[in-house]
Amino acid sequence: MHNDRSACQPSLQMFGIKTPLIEPGDNIVQIMIDAMEKQGLRFRENDVLIIAESALATSENRLVCLDDIIPGEKARKLAEEYQLDAREMELILQECDEMFGGVPGAALTITKGTLAPNAGIDGSNAPEGYVVLLPKNPQESAARIRREIKEQCGCKVAVIIGDSRTQPLRLGCVGIALGSSGMVPVEDARGTLDLFGKEMRITRKAVADNLVSAAQLLMGEAGESVPAVLVRDAPVRIVDDDIEMPLFSRDECMYYSNISKKK
Repeated sequence: MHNDRSACQPSLQMFGIKTPLIEPGDNIVQIMIDAMEKQGLRFRENDVLIIAESALATSENRLVCLDDIIPGEKARKLAEEYQLDAREMELILQECDEMFGGVPGAALTITKGTLAPNAGIDGSNAPEGYVVLLPKNPQESAARIRREIKEQCGCKVAVIIGDSRTQPLRLGCVGIALGSSGMVPVEDARGTLDLFGKEMRITRKAVADNLVSAAQLLMGEAGESVPAVLVRDAPVRIVDDDIEMPLFSRDECMYYSNISKKK
């Protein structure tokens, strides 16, 4: 008998959530619920909500006026080297865990445990003269949003805080999950068998990152006003726990470990 998986598994659906301009101090959960209702959407059990980090950060008062920043000597020197605004460089130094190089227009840092140009600080989708810092703690924010959705809507959902990043030697941006709650963000495929019966020894599936990448096709990167995407019938494991995004140590990461050897 032919096994048609599509006949027994629902197809993944994604809905872009268009919202008004999000302001500092806004209740992002209420904004999402109101925007969804206008589009005829309501949360269902096991939905996944992906929220762009810039929208969340703005609501969490992470918008900074550059005129309020006084750059130090180190920031001014590095800004000249990498052709950046010295005030923004000062913020980069304050926000990053480590800075170890760059190219004209971008300083390469490790911020919140991951590689991030300019410490994730973004001048796009911010008023003139302002930049948006990354959310202070994306993991805690995802957990809080998930709890609030359950309290207001009575549904068990998963929440992902997403961002866009470049990949080494690749042109263009892909999605990355900065924090997630209510789902298994990385599934361990080690021990499973491939098509030829060979055991997988390394592979882990970046489920949350992959969902963010798909969501960015609807979100866009500019003035689309779609800061969130609702994912329905996603092939993910929904859980009651707040599982943190797993990260490699710096020695385990083949990119960082080899870059650092050249320093």
